[in-house]
Amino acid sequence: MAVDLLLGLQWGDEGKGKIVDVLTKDYDIIARFQGGPNAGHTLEFDGIKHVLHTIPSGIFHKNALNIVGNGVVIDPVIFRKELDNLEKFRIDIGSRLFISRKAHLILPTHRLLDAASEASKGKAKIGSTLKGIGPTYMDKTGRNGMRIGDLELANWKEKYRALADKHEAMIDFYDVEIQYDLKELEDEFMSAIRELMKLRFIDSEEYIYQARKEGKKILAEGAQGSLLDIDFGTYPYVTSSNTTAAGACTGLGVAPGAIGRVFGIFKAYATRVGSGPFPTELFDKDGATMGRVGNEFGATTGRPRRCGWLDLVALKYAVQINGVTELMMMKGDVLSGFKKIKVCTAYSYKGKTIRHLPFNIEAENVTPIYTEMQGWAKDLTKMSKAEELPGTLNDYIDFLEGELEVPIKIVSVGPDRTQTIHR
Repeated sequence: MAVDLLLGLQWGDEGKGKIVDVLTKDYDIIARFQGGPNAGHTLEFDGIKHVLHTIPSGIFHKNALNIVGNGVVIDPVIFRKELDNLEKFRIDIGSRLFISRKAHLILPTHRLLDAASEASKGKAKIGSTLKGIGPTYMDKTGRNGMRIGDLELANWKEKYRALADKHEAMIDFYDVEIQYDLKELEDEFMSAIRELMKLRFIDSEEYIYQARKEGKKILAEGAQGSLLDIDFGTYPYVTSSNTTAAGACTGLGVAPGAIGRVFGIFKAYATRVGSGPFPTELFDKDGATMGRVGNEFGATTGRPRRCGWLDLVALKYAVQINGVTELMMMKGDVLSGFKKIKVCTAYSYKGKTIRHLPFNIEAENVTPIYTEMQGWAKDLTKMSKAEELPGTLNDYIDFLEGELEVPIKIVSVGPDRTQTIHR
């Protein structure tokens, strides 16, 4: 069986958690392949809003096993809080959540390093969530990191101590003022580790391989978005992992030829959290309306998201590098009421019109070129069938499909799992 793949095509926050939740009924295994607790996957059903950071978004379905893959970095403290939040739902965590032995651990000193590094940058800071993600991936690529499997070894505490001591020396090197009580942080960390060790650790690449042989249906779940990919995103304002389709291969041990359908998720407009270039960003009442109606605040950080019109140049790029086979458009309901809707279809780049994403999209190099379309006024949130969608919204969808050359199969018209229209 092929492994299907679901990922975001913008700067994250596209609504991946909701769609994984909607699709889980068709899968046996949901496997998260990269990122850390800087992710915030929001799900809403039965009048309850759930925010997950590390645990895959299929956890609420009895039919699905959830795997945290080797490409993920895990903060035991945040992970335990997620588990605590799930207790009231009487989920059999032991049988429905497995963790790869090759996944790396976020230590308390990783978070402190993150804070020290960001503080040292001053105005050039990248907008880190300060969850310790970057320093953990640095230790991973530097071959210094601690992994889940290390917790099964007798000397794991010695390994922890050596790495934490190294981090403290690095924090001193930054020569910035950050306040912390390491003993308090370590006590919390060790307590969380004890809870983490109650879960089942697996050799996930072997487990997934055998599951495929048995005909199990698997959905790989990404975090963040393609424009935050460490290689193909708007560097250096990116995350520390591969958020694109290739990340599923390295983050789960799945061969490229084993990837089946690739679901790409995007908002009907665009948002970004933190620093970095954003060609279609709006600073007027339209941008403010998008933020207010769309409740655009980070699920993890609470930071307000920057809002702007849909950027088809960037979206085409993401579709291309991921090999997207099906698209899902989120938050179409947020644009209800706009008389005119703009879509960026090209850039004016250093005096030339281009339709591909160049190396640098900072404002001094790039000016968006827009196509203007008619908006729609109807409330979409009560609609359940494609036939109910207003004509001008269908025109918008048809236009996007023509430009992207990939079908839009799902239109989301609200945060609840029921507010999902299949086309």
